[in-house]
Amino acid sequence: MTKVTAIDAGQVIVTGAVNLRRFEQRRNESLATAELLDRSITLHESGEKVRVVDIGVEQNRSREWLVNALFVQRGGGGLRRRGERFMVEWGEVRGLSLPETAQPAEQLLATLDTLRPADVASLLHTLVPKRRLEVARELEDERLADVLEELGDDDRVEIMQALDRERAADILEEMDPGDAADLISELPPEQAEFLLKEMEPDEAEDIRRLLAYDDFSAGGMMTTEPVILPPDAAVAEALASIRNPDLAPALAAQVYVCRAPTETPTGKYLGTCHFQRLLREPPSTLISSLIDTSVDPVRPDSPLGEVTRNFAAYNLVALPVVDEDDRLLGAVTIDDVVDHMLPPDWREDVGNG
Repeated sequence: MTKVTAIDAGQVIVTGAVNLRRFEQRRNESLATAELLDRSITLHESGEKVRVVDIGVEQNRSREWLVNALFVQRGGGGLRRRGERFMVEWGEVRGLSLPETAQPAEQLLATLDTLRPADVASLLHTLVPKRRLEVARELEDERLADVLEELGDDDRVEIMQALDRERAADILEEMDPGDAADLISELPPEQAEFLLKEMEPDEAEDIRRLLAYDDFSAGGMMTTEPVILPPDAAVAEALASIRNPDLAPALAAQVYVCRAPTETPTGKYLGTCHFQRLLREPPSTLISSLIDTSVDPVRPDSPLGEVTRNFAAYNLVALPVVDEDDRLLGAVTIDDVVDHMLPPDWREDVGNG
């Protein structure tokens, strides 16, 4: 902190050499945003319980940054209006260093609302287990699913085992099937089987199929939910399908054309329509006339090396996976390939230069 020269909106300006090793919290330290927000404390003068909403810092003459004030909220009661907020000096409160058995995460979640899932995952990783679980429990199902996809195995297994089983099954249904299968494979067999039985049958079946493949094969890396349309679909329908904001960019880059059924495993795979080609054609054009067959799909047992060479040779962002009968089973995306090429602890090094 002595290297910090200024704190402004969206930036922290530092001078001199900065240690880029991952921060490790000491036993007597509290994380300002992650642990002080929502903490219950006591006002010295009145003995009233309030909750921390925000903190204020200032630079002293030694150029050190110190927390000097707290923005707090009353919990209601008496004649005071519920939710009243006000500033107090650091010395006017007590209880900041005491352990808190049930600390909510409302204010912390508000600060995380605009962060990408990977950034939220990085913050969760730095928290003590108790606080990590408190924050995870307060996240909405879809948001928590996105964050779990970005967390390391140890952290997300810890969170899943702490959730009640019905909610854990709901979270798995919100996750990409490939990521859900990876997470299921890390859980104890009895818990994994229970969660699969709690899930919707179609969702569970997708995961069971993925669990049958080796982790470092095309089948083990693929998602079973790419964009699939029949050959008589029009360009307008294809563009509407890839416009889905919940669709990963790599999956939205192309549409796979297959005969019925169009749920994986599909009917015969016919080829791929790239979104750039779709943008250049009239909305009423049938996508069957725009199919690209120049890139061969891979089999589910194709190893990582073969899949990687295909991505590099043809500058791909996604690659179809078919079985021996040319039925589409899913698609491997470039982010899946990169994840499997990096060392298992690569998330530990994010932000370290």
